Formats: sequence, C-alpha cells, structure tokens
Amino acid sequence: MALSYFPNAARVGSPQPPVESSPKQHLNEGVQEVYVEHRNKLLQALDSTKSILGDLRLFNKDNWVVRYPQLREQPAPAAESSNASRRKSMRRSLSFPDDPSFEAEVIVSPAKDGLTRSVTLATISDKDEEPTAEAEEEGDRLISPAEASDFHVFRLDLKLGAHGSSSSPAALVAQLEKSSIANLLDDRILNAVGHLDKLRSRIEDTSSKVLVTGDLNAGKSTFVNALLRREVMPVDQQPCTTAFCEVHDASENDGKEELHIPKEGVPYSVADESTFTRASLTDLDAIVSENENESQVLKVYLADPRDPQASLLSNGIVDISLIDAPGLNRDNTHTTRVFSRQEEIDVVVFVVSAENHFTLSAKEFLIQASHEKAYLFIVVNKYEQIRDKAKCRRLVLEQIKQLSPRTYEDAEDLVHFVDSQQALHNDTAPFSNLQSALRSFVLVKRSKSKLAPASTYLTKLLSDVDLLVGANAIVAQTELDRAQNDLNRVRPVLEKMKSGREALEETLESVEDHGATRTRMRTKELLADAIERVGQGKLGVDDVAISMPSYTGLLGIWDYVHEVRRALISSLDAAVKLAENEARIVTTEAVNKITQLGDEHLPEGVERSRRVFMPEAMFSTRADKKGNRKSRRAAGAVVAGGIYGLGIGLAQRPEMLETTFFDLFDVHHQFWVHFGEGKVDDGEDMAVSTLGFASVGLGALTMIGGKALGARGLFEGVVRVWDLLENETARRWAAPVIGAVTIGLAAYFVIELPSTVPRTVGRRIKASLARESEEMGEEGSFVGGHAARVSRETRKVLRLASWDLKERFRAAMDEHGREVHGAEEIERRARKALEWFHEVERRASEVRESVVLVGAV
Repeated sequence: MALSYFPNAARVGSPQPPVESSPKQHLNEGVQEVYVEHRNKLLQALDSTKSILGDLRLFNKDNWVVRYPQLREQPAPAAESSNASRRKSMRRSLSFPDDPSFEAEVIVSPAKDGLTRSVTLATISDKDEEPTAEAEEEGDRLISPAEASDFHVFRLDLKLGAHGSSSSPAALVAQLEKSSIANLLDDRILNAVGHLDKLRSRIEDTSSKVLVTGDLNAGKSTFVNALLRREVMPVDQQPCTTAFCEVHDASENDGKEELHIPKEGVPYSVADESTFTRASLTDLDAIVSENENESQVLKVYLADPRDPQASLLSNGIVDISLIDAPGLNRDNTHTTRVFSRQEEIDVVVFVVSAENHFTLSAKEFLIQASHEKAYLFIVVNKYEQIRDKAKCRRLVLEQIKQLSPRTYEDAEDLVHFVDSQQALHNDTAPFSNLQSALRSFVLVKRSKSKLAPASTYLTKLLSDVDLLVGANAIVAQTELDRAQNDLNRVRPVLEKMKSGREALEETLESVEDHGATRTRMRTKELLADAIERVGQGKLGVDDVAISMPSYTGLLGIWDYVHEVRRALISSLDAAVKLAENEARIVTTEAVNKITQLGDEHLPEGVERSRRVFMPEAMFSTRADKKGNRKSRRAAGAVVAGGIYGLGIGLAQRPEMLETTFFDLFDVHHQFWVHFGEGKVDDGEDMAVSTLGFASVGLGALTMIGGKALGARGLFEGVVRVWDLLENETARRWAAPVIGAVTIGLAAYFVIELPSTVPRTVGRRIKASLARESEEMGEEGSFVGGHAARVSRETRKVLRLASWDLKERFRAAMDEHGREVHGAEEIERRARKALEWFHEVERRASEVRESVVLVGAV
C-alpha cells in the first residue's frame, strides 16, 4: 500500500501533548513495538540471507561454476508495443561473457511486491501472464523496469574497453574461463556478506547516525549550524571542512561540551581518556584550519537547551549523531572517504546548492547510496537567492527523479528548498518544516530511516540472487535437457552395440573359418585333380602359357624327356597359381561380407575403415626389416612358380627336374602291371606296347634270370648259342632275324615313345610327390602344404579385416560408453544444480516476505 512518512497533523507548530514518561519513552508504545518487530524480522532476514550467500559460495566452489548472466533488451513485436507499458514481463536476450555461443530469449518478471525477479525462457505464452493494474506497475517496486534486467550488488564491470575490436580488453573478457568470472563473482558475494555484517551492527545499534554531505560550498556546515541553532561548525567562503565532525549530545559525555580528537590507531571510547585528546569547542576552527591537509574524525559534544520535542540532537528518544562531512569534489581522497562512510550511516542528508544543482560527483554519490538507501533527505540550500524559483524547483526535481525515484515520489516530505544562512539567524517556515520532517524521518519513522536502508539493500541483494540463480537454473535446465537428449540418442545405440557384440564376433569368426575352410578344400581339389592329370601324362591345368614339347626324334629323346618333365611340373605350379586366384576371389567375397557387417553393426557417425583390400597383394613375397626379399621357400613354405613367372615352385627344384633312365623305361611300373595284381590306377591306359614288353622282359631277366637258371646254366646257354652260330646254316638265318628284330625295335621306338614318355614321366612325378607326402605328412605334402598355405593367407587377410572391425566396434562402444557416462554425470550435476537453484529461490522468497518496508504507525 502507498505509505506517507508524515500524517498531516504531525507538522511543526502543532500542539504536542505533555509527556509524562521518562525522556527515552516519548514514542508511542505501539509504534515502538512495531519497530522492534520489524527490526527483529530484518535481523532474521539478514542472517538467512547471509546463510544463502554462504551456501551459494560453497556451491560455486564445490559443485557448480555459477555463471554470470548478461541480459540485453529485445525489441518487442509490433503487436505487443501498445500493451508493453502494462506488462511486467520484459523480453531479454540472455548470454554469458564466458560463453558467447550461448544465447536464449528469456522473460524477466519483477514481482509486484518489490525486488523479487523471475527469469524464465520465453516459451511461455504472454496470455498466461497475470493481468495487473496500472497502479501496481511502478508503485509497488523498488526498482524500475529498466533496472530489472541488471544486477545491483553483484554487478561486475566486464566492459573494460571499446567494443568491436578483437584486441580490445572487452573482447578479451569473452575469453575468460568460467572459473575466472566465477572467482570475481565470489569476491562480490564475499563483499556482500561483509556488508550484511555492517548492516546487522547498524540495526542492533540503538543510536542513529545522520550524515550531512554534499558538494563544496553547498552550505553543509551552515545547514548543520542552523539545525543546532548555534555556530559551531567552521564556516567560510572557501572550503574549510576537511574532517568528519561528529556532533553528539553532551549527555553522552556527562553533560560536558567539548571536542575530542581521537588518537590514531586506537579505537575511540568516550569513557577511556587514553583514546582521545580533549579540546575546547572554540578551538574547532583553529584545529580544522591547522590540519587542512589531514583527514580527521572529530567528536563534538554539544548541549541543546531547546525542548526535546524541538531538538534533533537532544530529542529524548534515541541517541543521534550529526556528521558534517567534507565536500565530495574537494579531491579524490576525501570523496572516496565519504563514499565509504555512507555505508555506516542510517540517514543521508544531501545538501545541494540551488545555484549549481547536482554535479557529477553528487550524482555518482546518490546513485551509489540509492543501492542501499531508497529514501534520501535532500536539502536544496541557498534557494532564497534564486530569482526563478519555479524553474529551479522543476529542474532539481527532474534530476532527483532520475537519481532516486523513491525520494522523488515523497518529494513533499524529503526534498526541501531552504536558505540555511537565513534560518541560522531568523527562523523561517520552510526551515521549520524541514526540521519537523527530518525529526519525523529520523525519530518517528525509524522503520523508514533506520531499517529501510538495510531493507532496501537486502531486497536488492535478494533480487540479484533471484536473477543469478534464475539464469543459472536456465543453464542447468538447458544442460539437463541436452544431457537427456544425448542419453536418449546414445544410450539405445550403446545397448544395441552391447547386445550385438557377441553376435558380431561370432559372425566374424564364422566368416573367417568359412573362408579359410573353403579355400583349403578348393585348393586340395584343384591340386589333387592336377596331380591325377599329370599322372596320366597330361598337363595339370589348361593353361595357354604351358604346352607339351614336340618330339624331335630319337636323337633328341633325352632332351624331349627333360622338357616333358619341366612342362608337367610347371603345370602343377600353374595349378597352384589357379588355386591362389580362386582364393583371392573367395577372400574378396569374405572381406566384402565383413564390410557389410561393419555397416550393419557400426553406429552412424563412426568412421568406417579406410583400408583398401588388394587381392593381388596376397601370396606375394615380402621384404624383411633389412629390405631383403624373402621367398616362401626360404621361409619353409611350398609355393608355386617356375620359369612361367610364378615364383619359386616345383619347376625350380633341381631334384624334380632331374631326368633319369627310368623316365624312358619305367621297369617297376610295367612289372607291377604284368606280374602284379593286374590293377593300375583309375584312368590309366591299359594298352601294353611292345616297348613295354621289352622293358618287362629285360627287367624280368635282370631280376630273376640269375636265380631261375643259375649262373652256370646261363653260361652254358651262352656257349650253346655260340656253338649254334658256328653252324653255317644258323649263321645264314641269324643275320635276317637280327635285322628284323632291330628294325622292329626301331619302329616301336619311333611310334610308341612320344606317347609313352609323358605317361612315364607323369607317373614318376606323381610317385615322387606321393613319397614326399609319406615322408613329411599331410602338412608337408604338395597338396596339403599348398592348401594350408592358401588357407593361412586367406585367414590372415580375413582376421586382419575382422580385427579392424572389432577394434572400430570396441572403440565406438567405448566412446559411446564415455559419452553416456559423461551425459549421466552432466545430468546428475544439472539436476542437482536445478533442484538447488529452485531451493535457493524458495529460501530467498521466504526471506523476502519477512522484509516489510512500512512506515511507523
């Protein structure tokens, strides 16, 4: 409700009822009870606010880096412009100097009961705002809408330089770490805690301190003398007050009028003479003049003979001290001392010259003082010397409206236009009204004069707390939403990866085993078939690069046998090459399958493998650490090759290329065919040539001749044949018979040999490979060794591709796990911070309800 400082009947000159109580009991008991009640509530509010600030500092240090918000005004839409003056909510752009990337549109809503502010995201429809009467718009607020989006106590000056330059200090502030700005904010909070302690001391102090200050030559000392109705303070045309002169009632000094000069470095006590030096009041002028360049605090004790109901100093109610301060714009040192001293003051009486109005120093002082004291007592001195008084009054009031809105609202009681010099000698009505108003403000309206400054500071401090925690609650909510969105996005992916990891590994193992097994079996099939073909005297594979040599005649029979052997062996090497090519195809298919598995199981955003599979690189020779090329044979492996460019293989093994007599006459094979069980390998030609019989006969003769006939019988047979040849007739028939036999043998050599040699050589190659298999086992055989080698190469490639996919899958799962853990941690911290900020808002609201700004009844 709207409050007035003075009832109309309380003007000066009104008859006062006689007082029968003691000198300190002039106040109405009801008013005193209300004052005490308000004081106790305010003390509790101070303690609660101090507790909130302490918790805020601890939370800032241990749990959450409290961010310092900046709010910039946003232009209202055209549709809202007509109703803007009737709304409490104001759209602002919220940002933070330590995070230029963050920006959100918010609504700052000062509550109707005073300074409490709420900061919410601008997603709430304006129609949800409660309608308020125009009378409640400004009258119930201690801060204007223009001030609602800025700090009062916690304000940090981060604009250190001109904007728009990347090298300016202002640009550098944006690069400050969050902790740096948080430390600056912590210092402000700590200063506020210290000021709350000073406020508590002031409230608990039953006395009231009235500071009289203003610009140089504004007539401060003259005004104090007029209040005292005595010329005590030094007065001169030049500035003469350089010390703080505290005027007390002489009753506090055993009724003695004197001057006390406190000793430096010793706390002053009126009861301890060792803390001060006594002097006469007549020496005040000389002491001030002699110590013009020194800053002093002088204690002046005066006896006011006037009636207590007319005297401010000797009022019979509370102890009052009038403090005459040096001029603000004398120098920086004195101005700073006055600024700092006002924090200890209950009432500020600001004296301004009607000739000069408010200077820059005066404006700065009033702005700072208004942070705590919503109501200031302003004296416009030397007013009677102004010719255009109406213009002077209008200009001064306009300035007061800007500097102290609350003071302007009660300007009738708080702003007085007087002439102190004239009132010092002749009592005037304006000055009498001033005295009555000041006395009522200091004594009767103590809830206004003594409690209001603390209440104003406290409510502005709570307003800053509201703005701070409201903005940080938005940040916490934003981080909470972001963390929950991240969890909703990442957590299902992580769970899917966890559940599919085993299946992926099993599938990869299956692809690897299937590829290796398939190449092993196919290699065995190809090489076994090639060996069978070679055993039949055919090339192992149909390769245009390899062909059987041509038979050049009996004279080149040996070279023919050698080339046949080389061709057949090279065809086996070509079969190995064919097996390798098919293994490359199988491996390529398996690698593509692994790639598809990666596309199926790896989540989006995970980089796929950049490895490029080159099938031609399989089965190639490798260089050791010294750069030497190492063949697979040197490494103990059986590989393909030969003169056909396939590497080191059977065609490069000297023992395999060695040609023997048995490549022409396979005696053992023919004997086995004719005298064995009569079975040969499948597919072998059963036709027996004459050359075969001859070789069998020769073999039989060499093997059993000696045993069947005996050596003696054989010798006797030869002698008989020799005797037969001595016969003329026998000799005549022997020549044709031997010639026929020789011609027959030559014919058979020419006709049968070219087709018989490949089969004979092939059988021997096959038999040689079979013996190696028996000696070295399956893995050491030609077929088994190559099958194992091709299978190993395939498995190696697939294992590498599988390992790469597994590693990417593991890394992606670890990354998603860390992301989930980080999001969960952010969610936990943000949720805790959000709950804590809401709790602080609740606590601040409870404290604010106890801070009641009312006048004395």
